[in-house]
Amino acid sequence: AKGEACTVVLRGANKQILDEAERSLHDALCVLSQTVNSSKTVLGGGCSEMLMADAVDDLARKTPGKESLAIEAFARALRQLPTIIADNGGHDSSDLIPKLRACHHNGQKTMGLDMEKGTIGDMVELRIVESFKCKSQVVISAHEAAEMILRVDEIITCAPRQRTRR
Repeated sequence: AKGEACTVVLRGANKQILDEAERSLHDALCVLSQTVNSSKTVLGGGCSEMLMADAVDDLARKTPGKESLAIEAFARALRQLPTIIADNGGHDSSDLIPKLRACHHNGQKTMGLDMEKGTIGDMVELRIVESFKCKSQVVISAHEAAEMILRVDEIITCAPRQRTRR
């Protein structure tokens, strides 16, 4: 009932497993509380990543110069997320991802990975959604990490300055 407390009992073989279970439960409760506070959702099952990748690819085609290469790389990275979802679910990503891409290319923009059946399914019909706030934070964090890597790469790949002999 609303407003009542409950107890969750965690059991595990050792302290590390219990700590990991506690962190996972805490993360899940944080996502749940954010979803309750902000009820915006996006389609799950890799569908939103495919849609974002398509939008980023469109931007890359409109962008001249070397910047378009970086934008295309970001789109490729977004398309890797459904692959990771399929692999983590124990399914053949090399079979599922081309089917998912074909569906999106053919205008079936609500298709995603149905991990229970190991097939492609309509995320609206299956009611598979994710918290918008959580998804946007994931994309923002990934972008920031990539930007930091690029900055470090730039520092490392700079040509060494010439030394003068005295």
